[in-house]
Amino acid sequence: MGISKNKIGQILLEHTSLTPEQLEEVLEIQRQKGMRLGEALILKNYLTPEELTKALSIQMGYPYLDHIPSSDIDPNMIKGIPINYAKHNLVLPISKSDTFVVVVVADPLNHVPIDDLQLVFKTEIKVMIASPILLQEAINKVYERSTSNIIEGLDESSDNSDDLSYDLNEPVDLLEAGDDEAPIIRLVNSLLFRAVKEKASDIHIEPYEKEVVVRFRIDGILYDVFKTPKRFHSSISSRVKVMGDLDIAEKRLPQDGRIKIKIAGKDVDIRLSTVPTSYGERLVLRILDKTSVVIELAQLGFSGKILDSINSLINKKHGIFLVTGPTGSGKSTTLYACLTRVRSSERNIITVEDPVEYQLEGVGQIQVNPKINLTFANGLRAILRQDPDVIMVGEIRDQETAEIAIDAALTGHYVLSTLHTNDAAGSVTRLVDMGVEPFLVASSFTGVIGQRLVRKVCNYCKEAYLPSDSQLRDLGISKEMAVKYTMFKARGCDKCTNTGYMGRTVISELMVITDAVRSLILSSADSNTIKKQAVKEGMITIRQSAVAKVLQGVTTIEELFRATQTE
Repeated sequence: MGISKNKIGQILLEHTSLTPEQLEEVLEIQRQKGMRLGEALILKNYLTPEELTKALSIQMGYPYLDHIPSSDIDPNMIKGIPINYAKHNLVLPISKSDTFVVVVVADPLNHVPIDDLQLVFKTEIKVMIASPILLQEAINKVYERSTSNIIEGLDESSDNSDDLSYDLNEPVDLLEAGDDEAPIIRLVNSLLFRAVKEKASDIHIEPYEKEVVVRFRIDGILYDVFKTPKRFHSSISSRVKVMGDLDIAEKRLPQDGRIKIKIAGKDVDIRLSTVPTSYGERLVLRILDKTSVVIELAQLGFSGKILDSINSLINKKHGIFLVTGPTGSGKSTTLYACLTRVRSSERNIITVEDPVEYQLEGVGQIQVNPKINLTFANGLRAILRQDPDVIMVGEIRDQETAEIAIDAALTGHYVLSTLHTNDAAGSVTRLVDMGVEPFLVASSFTGVIGQRLVRKVCNYCKEAYLPSDSQLRDLGISKEMAVKYTMFKARGCDKCTNTGYMGRTVISELMVITDAVRSLILSSADSNTIKKQAVKEGMITIRQSAVAKVLQGVTTIEELFRATQTE
């Protein structure tokens, strides 16, 4: 069904605040860039998606909904329609009769999902239109009720141990699991699928006195997903533990396991940890999507002088290069990116990790196993007998590991590792506190990265604004400088699950071990003194790096304060 630009333009002029001059401008943009008229109008902020949708409903003669009664929609209407399909196409079937199915869409010009649903329901489709935000909310509510229905069906099968069988030899794609699976299996499968789809890094299953709370960690922040009565906790934990090849009878001791699954054709590794609490076993599933690992430093957010310096440092023949930061600051990912940069057929690269999170081609990776006394220290000793050029130690946790790593660096090997400290300068005092002699640190270190992760503001809904005077003072920049940049605040839309943010980027500081810094290390100077010297020599601090990201429009002031409040 074609649309006359003049006709839709006339409707827009009559029923919205659009002016004739604005219409001419966007029509010219449309001709030059080959965009759809609606895309150009939204790009210029002349119309909201709601206004555009209403105009399309008038133009095409489809009813427009100001409200979608999601609580009245039968969850069976969405059976066989994956939530990612519904969200991607913004389409939701809401009712059914003997002769037709009523489907709500946000984009009536996109006929593909309408044709798809005609094949699914094998009947006539009647189209209604709603705004993208309203439709997104309705999709979320209906699919959540569908999950709740699964939970309500658990009573009949939660104690049936046959339903918990799981074959780990050949992972089955969760999207191919049939509807005849037990409700508990379908519930856990839907949790895993949703977590991967929403790019969650962890799933938390937390038992309390009267309920079980499931939360996802997305971009470093925990969000509640759903709650279920406490009586289902045993069934859920047993199912997950069977998938992780753990002892379901042992509920008094912590256990660790691993789950390998396929979701939409992607191989996903899940690290499972259980600990006993006063209300039952608490489970955390760390999701490792093998296909989504970022292994380029530039993609992680490193740029300019820091990126050039890192490239120079990691190509040295010997020494230690450390990445520091708190838990969840992306240290391991940065190390993987460094290894990717230096690996070649001319170098023998071996790692010792706990655990091996991602497989790197051309790199020998050793998994720590304390049960057989394969610790970081013992693994590192074994690596030194393998004629390595580059060694990566997952983490320096004790004096023994630190001293072996330093010894390796002083005998012609290049060592990369991580350390838990708040900033780059703190790594020096941390190692000295472990018992490592300052002269060993001074003679082996080449550089230290201190880093954090900040969430990137969503490109689909970010809103430009000028921060207040007090915010600019906290940032340390003048109003005259601020007006030269475009800064954004987070709003929230269907694309970013209404958080206002999508993805993360690194903010960092790189302390290069110069002669002056080395001299301070030898004299056992404190970390503040070392940091001041590094800044004097040109080091950009984590806070300054975050301010730069705000000025570039990558993140927000609120996110800067959240990530750097300890600075």
